[in-house]
Amino acid sequence: MKSTGILAVALLASTALTAQAETLRWARAGDSLTLDPHAQNEGPTHTLSHQIYEPLIIRDTSGEFEAALATDWAPSEDDPNIWVFNLREGVSFHDGADFTAEDVVFSINRAKSEDSDMKELLNSITEVRAVDDYTVEFVTDGPNPILPANLTNLFMMDKGWAEANDAVDVQDMEGGETTYAATNANGTGPFTLVSREPDVRTVLEQNPDYWGMDQFSMEVTEIIYTPIQNAATRVAALLSGEVDFIQDVPVQDLGRVNDTDGLVVKTAPQNRTIFFGLNLGADDIANDDVEGENPLANVNVRRAMNLAINRQAIQQVVMRGQSEPAGVIAPPFVNGWTEELDEVTTDLEEARSLMEEAGYGDGFSIQLDCPNDRYVNDEAICQASVGMLAQIGITVNLDAKPKAQHFPLITNDETDFFMLGWGVPTYDSEYVFNFLVHTRGDERGSWNATGYSNPELDEKIVSLASETDLEARNATIAEIWNTVQDEQLYLPLHHQVLNWGMTDSVGIEVSPEDDPKFKYFEMN
Repeated sequence: MKSTGILAVALLASTALTAQAETLRWARAGDSLTLDPHAQNEGPTHTLSHQIYEPLIIRDTSGEFEAALATDWAPSEDDPNIWVFNLREGVSFHDGADFTAEDVVFSINRAKSEDSDMKELLNSITEVRAVDDYTVEFVTDGPNPILPANLTNLFMMDKGWAEANDAVDVQDMEGGETTYAATNANGTGPFTLVSREPDVRTVLEQNPDYWGMDQFSMEVTEIIYTPIQNAATRVAALLSGEVDFIQDVPVQDLGRVNDTDGLVVKTAPQNRTIFFGLNLGADDIANDDVEGENPLANVNVRRAMNLAINRQAIQQVVMRGQSEPAGVIAPPFVNGWTEELDEVTTDLEEARSLMEEAGYGDGFSIQLDCPNDRYVNDEAICQASVGMLAQIGITVNLDAKPKAQHFPLITNDETDFFMLGWGVPTYDSEYVFNFLVHTRGDERGSWNATGYSNPELDEKIVSLASETDLEARNATIAEIWNTVQDEQLYLPLHHQVLNWGMTDSVGIEVSPEDDPKFKYFEMN
């Protein structure tokens, strides 16, 4: 009787614990590229990192600043070239080590290193120093009014853990390197890593020692993350109850999901623009049929391609209304965006005239590199654009592949015509210019695969980090955009719209950054 009673009590306790546990089964089209928090500046990679690691500052579900590992921050009263951050006390990493200013100094310096994909965000920082265990000073090359905005995806690592596991250096993704930090994690965040099979399944569990246990909902106790590239399979998993939450409901299935009992679709504009990039800087390119010259180097060809793309048709047919045609590669959330910049025009007659003027009246052929698991209907958008460009004599050979193979083509200058999407977490045009317009080099231009280089424009871009006169700064931003548009560096397509699908037991609003932070989720 005694042993039976003990067993019954144990079963009741187990049942109670099970009832309290809230597992969230999460799916999206593509996986995180790595667990190294500084190796890739890429949305799904940051989204997974946000569950495990934390920055000094985050953006909440509305896009506003919220204190994370820093409790407050402000320019120094004594020196305008210094920002002072006061750190949250009593925070520990998942392995139990204390979080201190030493870890901030280490993390920032690591993120500034050569292989880091985050270094453009930190290029105004000349020094970061620990004043004491919970105070850090950032010294910048001139006053930097937007420094805090550059830190919302800049994650803090444990210096001791990195040193002990040979993870001081950032993973060299472009070089194909795999490191301890790429497959293991030790953050301060609300969830700890249990297991990971890249592109298959990642399991996280709630961190019982998380500093924000009483400040956030923290109703999710386990996360099972399953990348499902195929759109039909992803929707089927939601409809059948195999998953509770998907970030990217295909536009063709919005009604089907929303009309299903127990399911809901939540929609919001995303802080992201989808566009095509062009290798206009090379004298000759490999993936065309024009010998000895580069047709993309001719601005009239680029303008013709821009006029040939019917963005309204893509919006209506491919996106089922779930996009906003774009004339500029910055979404409306961003400082520097204007309605005038964002105007779109389709004019096949003018496009053909420009092709004739450029000497390509008979057209040419070229390869378009496109991802098939990163953006909403990415491959379908590329397929539609193939037909549109054919109307002005450009034969496009489409090569679509997973983002893990697609993105290195851009960062390694191995593509001449490519799709890319760009979110702007700083909500400022400088972020776009630093990565996509500035001449490619050690500190800027890491995603500028156009080959475009304009030293005068580069100087203007660099000046934005230290210009405190906001009226003058905005005037410079406008000048840069005018050059970008006049040179037709990119072919904007549309501003993306987010559609999150979930069971009605999940409570959360759509973040414009498409970065669900599960500590906010409520489980009804």
